[in-house]
Amino acid sequence: MSTLTRKQREIRDRERQILVIARQMLLERGYLGLNMDRIAEAIGYSKGTVYQHFSSKEDLLAALCVQTKQKRVEFFEKAARFEGRPRERMTAIALGDEMFVAQFPDYSRSEELLNIESIFAKASECQQQAMRDVEARCIGAVCGIASDAVTCGDMTMPEGSNIYDMCFGLYGMSFGCRVAGKICTTLHELMSPDTLEVLRKNQQALLDGWGWRPLSSEWDYAATRRRAAAEAFHAEPAAVTHNSN
Repeated sequence: MSTLTRKQREIRDRERQILVIARQMLLERGYLGLNMDRIAEAIGYSKGTVYQHFSSKEDLLAALCVQTKQKRVEFFEKAARFEGRPRERMTAIALGDEMFVAQFPDYSRSEELLNIESIFAKASECQQQAMRDVEARCIGAVCGIASDAVTCGDMTMPEGSNIYDMCFGLYGMSFGCRVAGKICTTLHELMSPDTLEVLRKNQQALLDGWGWRPLSSEWDYAATRRRAAAEAFHAEPAAVTHNSN
């Protein structure tokens, strides 16, 4: 394992400081309120020093996206190693996403803000590649489980569809439900107060719709979540509250 030089450690630590300040500023001021001058002033460096690390505001924001996705994929990869049938492991993936949001709320909140802006195209090739790499790990964890389900016969893909179609639906539902729960006031007033439980029910309904066995009517996925909390994430099963199939 290579050892970083003192200079390399200083560069790495300074970059981390810039990202911490940038994330705080994004959450406090929003996308338009974040700029390189303010970041440099807040961190006590020259603007030129900030630009040595990130070539533009979008490049910096892309780095925040990468940092967020790296945190999430750690949870996903732990879930993917959980022992059980493929749909149980996918349930563990969903639990991992819940735990990521709960344990790193600032990362999740900033991700919601960043996903509404076009950042990727304006970021440096280095940050673009970093985003591709970490997204590939996320997709690999999720779609690998779905592929296992097809291989073992727990799920049959309808003609004209593939596992990526289903995984795209799961991603869109998970992200969309969290955003809708915050911005759609009228809907939020009409639906059940436990938005996490609503999300879980919809996730199970989607997997049932794809015919992924065992169906939610045939299996206790609440028990699966409790077991995954303990075995995959070393958390107290009691911490997984409001469970239902």
